[in-house]
Amino acid sequence: MPQLEALIFDLDGVITNTAHFHFIAWRKIANDLGFDLSEADNEKIKGLSRMDSLIRVLEIGGMSFEEAKLVELATAKNEHYQTFIREMTPEDILPGMADFLEQGKAAGLKLAVGSSSKNAPIILEQLELDTFFDTVVDGNGVTHSKPDPEVFVKAAAQIGVNPTAAIVFEDAMSGVEAAKAGGFCCVGVGDPAHLHKANHVIPNTVGLSLDALKEQLNFQ
Repeated sequence: MPQLEALIFDLDGVITNTAHFHFIAWRKIANDLGFDLSEADNEKIKGLSRMDSLIRVLEIGGMSFEEAKLVELATAKNEHYQTFIREMTPEDILPGMADFLEQGKAAGLKLAVGSSSKNAPIILEQLELDTFFDTVVDGNGVTHSKPDPEVFVKAAAQIGVNPTAAIVFEDAMSGVEAAKAGGFCCVGVGDPAHLHKANHVIPNTVGLSLDALKEQLNFQ
């Protein structure tokens, strides 16, 4: 039975819910281009990098553009998104997550964030969690976006733990695939239909218990 040494968290949809802000921002870009995005479309872009998300959005609208236009659209989307997240407060931490992070700290575990978002530092600052984690690896520090495991592998390396000694928490299909590809145990947060590749799926973070999870996932 392996010893648990670290908890690694995706940010959007796990620690806080910024997914809706992403959706509103991407939907505005789509609407400006003359088409719409559905909630189902949004599921397909969760966890992807900004540029990969944009390409997927444009595919939905049956559009493609040259590199300069892609950069312009991605920048516009991020400006919309940043307007929304600047209004966030610690009250936007998902229910149960602040307590769970405290459980991890009290147990002496390393805590890390592994997020595709390039806005992770802003969000963590708004949530007053910017000094809480041992390391934060985000979209600014990786070359490959999820489902490539790079973001989680880098986070584990920076806190000095083997992937087999860490649990990754993810709410997106691409993130679960990334965690599994990196050799991590993964807890999916959300709909089991989308997250069935995870080792264990919880509907939300309410009442999350470290001891119960360790027992469920066979960690010491």
